[in-house]
Amino acid sequence: MRRIGTMIAAGGLLLATACGGGGSGQPGGNTASKQESLSVGFVAEPANLDFTATEGAAIPQALLVNVYEGLVKLDQDGKIVPLLAEKWEISPDRKTYTFTLRKGVTFTSGAPFTADDVVFSFDRVKSDWKLKIKAQLDVIDKVEKKDDTTAVVTLKQPSNGFLYALATRLGAMFSRTGVADLANKPVGTGPYQLGSWKRGDSIQLTANGKYWGTKPAIPGVTLKYFKDATAMNNALLTGGIDVISSVQAPESLQQFADPNRFQTVEGTTNGEVVLSLNNGRPPFNDKKVRQAVRHAIDHKALLDTAWAGRGQLIGTMVPPTDPWYEDRTGDYPHDVTKAKELLGGKTYNVKMRIPNLPYAVAAAQVVKSQLAQVGITADIEPLEFPARWLDVVFKQGDYDLSIINHVEPRDMGIFADKSYYFRYDNPAFGKLLAEADKGTEQEQTDKLKQAAKLLSDDAAADWLFLFPNLIVAKKGVTGLPKNAIAESFDFTGLAKQ
Repeated sequence: MRRIGTMIAAGGLLLATACGGGGSGQPGGNTASKQESLSVGFVAEPANLDFTATEGAAIPQALLVNVYEGLVKLDQDGKIVPLLAEKWEISPDRKTYTFTLRKGVTFTSGAPFTADDVVFSFDRVKSDWKLKIKAQLDVIDKVEKKDDTTAVVTLKQPSNGFLYALATRLGAMFSRTGVADLANKPVGTGPYQLGSWKRGDSIQLTANGKYWGTKPAIPGVTLKYFKDATAMNNALLTGGIDVISSVQAPESLQQFADPNRFQTVEGTTNGEVVLSLNNGRPPFNDKKVRQAVRHAIDHKALLDTAWAGRGQLIGTMVPPTDPWYEDRTGDYPHDVTKAKELLGGKTYNVKMRIPNLPYAVAAAQVVKSQLAQVGITADIEPLEFPARWLDVVFKQGDYDLSIINHVEPRDMGIFADKSYYFRYDNPAFGKLLAEADKGTEQEQTDKLKQAAKLLSDDAAADWLFLFPNLIVAKKGVTGLPKNAIAESFDFTGLAKQ
């Protein structure tokens, strides 16, 4: 949705998300001693393996950094660090990026990785990608090969977001001879490759024996998919899996309280759990009705009830880890009287179509109850995720309310696209984003703060809470990513003691 992840990552498009304490990523690293495989539990299974044509965070969650690599990636602190590019230089006018590529890198097909693949991959975003987020690279004027290990990207104008976008799936490097069947046969340069995929059950990644960098300590990782949180919890309790990637029922953490058996990792994410309002049709094409919804929601009560108080109230589409974050939780204080005044005595019946994911189902019940107090009756309709939700809500826009965890990093720009499923249309918002992208670092921060405030003032959506990164694992599993602030769940740093 953008990684809707759980928004569309499911667990995030779900958690989609996140990063890891991976290996050093330096060529020539020593091969770690071979350890047994690990099994990691997830909720949302990818519909296919092609994140260039399929929305949702479940695919990059599994494949980005692990199977596919970009020129750069995000570390656990959200800093952009080298990956397939060992360094880069930026021209004084901030329009030309010269990337020096690592030598000796090959794809799992055996084909060498060169600047030709960089040109091919960037050109393919424009020509073949189906996702709306590809517009983030429209700022590129041209990509050229200087020699096999040097690629030059020229922008149309300076862009603060360009390099950051390369740390997402948009920056993934593809082989010129490896895109024939991306939905089933991914070909990347990463430390892992696809071993097998049992649809409806699991994906197995196996170590890439020809990997250019530090070899992963765990030679095999199984991504095990579960229909519900209870089944996933039981799998960890009984030894069926080693890690729960994202706890889907925080109140269940007490089951894993024994420190001799389990460990819990808690950190932050980019995942804004959004109460989506369809700005394009009644009743939420009326700003006052949208504002009434925001006043009707008691966010603290919702967080306490739906997610056991885990997470953070933010009131904005900006997580606290971004430089332009401002606490906007005070913009619409819980006020039933004010909400009723904004509705002018009218009552409404609306469709709340949500993904059948634990956080959405739990939050929807609270939202339904709180909206009923101001005269809005919400009919909850859970839709199978990802297929049905993506089709009905995301693609068709056939909904009034929805709840989804948007996990993609720095994704406020999705509101600038009036065809996006929010159907929000305010040219002033898009203008602020454009000014932020080409301005100085301070101008970027100032303009994006203004943009976040405008979204809040317009009540373009309501932001229920920031999704926490809650991981539970067997004792002895190390290298677990504390923060889920990128699109991938980075397996490369995992090990067993």
